Amino acid sequence: MKEKQRLWLMFPTKLVTRPVLWELGQEFAVVTNVRQASVTEEIGIVSLSLEGDREEIKKSIVWLEDLGVKVEPVEMNTIEG
Repeated sequence: MKEKQRLWLMFPTKLVTRPVLWELGQEFAVVTNVRQASVTEEIGIVSLSLEGDREEIKKSIVWLEDLGVKVEPVEMNTIEG
């Protein structure tokens, strides 16, 4: 069953120039969609939508965290009206 999850990703300096999201799409059966991004030489912050099977999404999040990316869910209902 396909799921969609929105995440905030915080990339440390050492990963800012690495094509991590491309690697993620090659490594796991997930569709990545960048919703928002801010990248400097020191840090990268990305709002990412991941779509795929729940297990693939879970594995891809573990992979990101193992690389050193901080992953947090996007709070969907924080801004309404």
